[in-house]
Amino acid sequence: MAPDKEKETPCVGYKRGPPWVFKGSALYQLHLVKASTARAFVPRELRLVEAFGYTLGGMFLARYHDSPAGAFDELVVIAGIVWDPPTSCAWAARVLVNSVEACRHGRKEVGLPSHVATFSKTEASALGSKPLVKSNGFLSVLGIGSAVPEQESRREIEISETKGSSTKHLCNISMPITGSHNKHHKWMGPAIRMSLPSFRVRPVSPARIWNPRTTEPQECSDGKINSAGPKVLADSDAQSQSISVLLSKPIFALEFSSLRMHVDAPKIVVPHCKKKEVGYSSTESEL
Repeated sequence: MAPDKEKETPCVGYKRGPPWVFKGSALYQLHLVKASTARAFVPRELRLVEAFGYTLGGMFLARYHDSPAGAFDELVVIAGIVWDPPTSCAWAARVLVNSVEACRHGRKEVGLPSHVATFSKTEASALGSKPLVKSNGFLSVLGIGSAVPEQESRREIEISETKGSSTKHLCNISMPITGSHNKHHKWMGPAIRMSLPSFRVRPVSPARIWNPRTTEPQECSDGKINSAGPKVLADSDAQSQSISVLLSKPIFALEFSSLRMHVDAPKIVVPHCKKKEVGYSSTESEL
């Protein structure tokens, strides 16, 4: 994945659009992010939507099995919500993809802070934190159940940025595997339908995110959070601040299965600094 090779890679699928169509599954997780952390990424020309010193950020973790760049994984670190009249939109602090084509398109055509990364996945069973009560013949006569630790299956994902031959660890994400094969974590209620755009999703337990090398949020190299906008942040500082966003408190998570996402051409939201934002024309998801 040398830089000179990256420039030569043609994005044939992207050239056929817009709109570009992405199919797969995703986890959208909302976090309470400190406004001071989010402002390091948002241009001063845009208003950050905040209350009591916090904004809504988080992550969008997707696995596309069909897209203009083929099959690939994506992690979008969302710094917060910005007000772009007449609506608001999520502001991407960092985008990690394991596709050179998708990275190049995100940088050159959309203006996203895209980086090539590796997504190492494993699946394992572990004892859950909540006990699972099982019936026992003798104890049932006494009206007492026997409690045993609940077994859960989890998907572990280790994400590392790659640049040339060097690799730098970013974070680990652990999430329960949902579905019919895991009855303890299956959403038993009705699907939720939302509009503007409309899609069908289900709430799930938030994923656990950690970084063994960075347990506390880090500040910029000058010791202060810079609010002048993304151009001021060095890449190493931007990465550290992205980790701070991921390590912030999760409050809600939504799972999208059978995701079908239509993406329109980007629009310029801050003309003089040429910042762009991806426009989503429609999003559909089936359980």
